[in-house]
Amino acid sequence: MTTMVMRNTALALVVSAPSCLWGVANADDEGDVQAACAALPSQAQLHAALSSARAQTNGGFNLDMWGTVVNRDGIVCAVAFTGAERGSQWPGSRVISAQKANTANAFSLPQLSLSTANLFSAVQPGGSLFGLQASNPVSTQVAYRGESSRYGTADDPMTGGKIGGVNVFGGGLALYNAKHDLIGAVGVSGDSSCADHNIAWRTRHSLVLDYVPAGVSGDPSRPDNIVYDITPAAGLDLGVSASGWGHAFCSAAAKTIAASLPAVR
Repeated sequence: MTTMVMRNTALALVVSAPSCLWGVANADDEGDVQAACAALPSQAQLHAALSSARAQTNGGFNLDMWGTVVNRDGIVCAVAFTGAERGSQWPGSRVISAQKANTANAFSLPQLSLSTANLFSAVQPGGSLFGLQASNPVSTQVAYRGESSRYGTADDPMTGGKIGGVNVFGGGLALYNAKHDLIGAVGVSGDSSCADHNIAWRTRHSLVLDYVPAGVSGDPSRPDNIVYDITPAAGLDLGVSASGWGHAFCSAAAKTIAASLPAVR
């Protein structure tokens, strides 16, 4: 009898373990999610802004996109995609867009905005932030739970969860409201990383959440803009960024467009 009780107890512990060891960081109910995301764009607003930005020339491959908004705590508040139907975008870009949003939020401050594009050079071997990309893993429980048919809709299964993740190329931008408060971030993915940055920038501008205080770009009118100052090198060497915040070159068109993106408010 004692042996049976011990076995049953052990079985109970094993069965219950996932709920405590691998539980999803998630708002308790719909009301909690609404409260956590009250200051941020709705899914419909994100979809409209993302679609408008994607429809412009962005210097990439002219592909459909995924977009995600997180709040200051890293909770996913909205997920959207462009295109007539889910599947016309890279499937992997859904989680990448969330990862970019998390990164821009996690490494921006009320006084200083860092776009994901600004992190490219700093995380390379020998860079000042080398290893950063491994510091906050994506929560796969949040990323891949739920029915795929709900991805990118108003009830995307990521909504309400803390996604985590660090991404170090263009497409993630912190969100600042008219009071200059840092309230979260937006991430977009689905095209070249340089085009992603341009689309994210235009999306943020359309959402009127670009009251950006300062950044590292050297351009006060676009403080967290992508920086193209990497001197090319031979072989596999990526070259050296003059500022330390440079991003890889994608296309002449993307670089030209970035220089003429709307100034922050």
